[in-house]
Amino acid sequence: MSEAMVDAPVMVDAPVTVRWMIRSDMGSILRIESEAFSEHPWTEEDFIRCLRQRNSIGMVIEVAEVVVGFFIYEISRHRMELLNFAIRPDCQRRGLGSAGIAKLKSKMRPERRHTIGLEIRETNLVAQQFFRSHGFKATRVLRKPYPEFFGDEDAYRFEFRCREAPCSSR
Repeated sequence: MSEAMVDAPVMVDAPVTVRWMIRSDMGSILRIESEAFSEHPWTEEDFIRCLRQRNSIGMVIEVAEVVVGFFIYEISRHRMELLNFAIRPDCQRRGLGSAGIAKLKSKMRPERRHTIGLEIRETNLVAQQFFRSHGFKATRVLRKPYPEFFGDEDAYRFEFRCREAPCSSR
């Protein structure tokens, strides 16, 4: 994708697509990551290391063929762990993150993968509100989980559980 496409304005009424991440998406993903997480963004090596794991999956959120967000998650037998989730700052609050969460929830089954988990820093109130609005609940406090990056800051463990079909309606 060209640099012009990365910076392209996004049409609000264009259809949203959530698809598998491919190598050519990396430029857009790195730019979104650095804008969304300016303190300690993942590097290209971080993304590649994570995505090379057999149980890691990367997805992108597109509007009119422009990548506006992404998420990476790990799967195991009974759960999915959301490792990274970001929407381009100028595209936030337009339902694009909700499209990503809906796609993730669509992969749940009460008899199989019935829990989505993630960690959110205590100062990231926007993320806490976003995930709460999608049925996630804070289940515990994690004391100083990232001292090398965030010092003494705590985080919260959030989970969404699906115990009955359909999972995505909660």
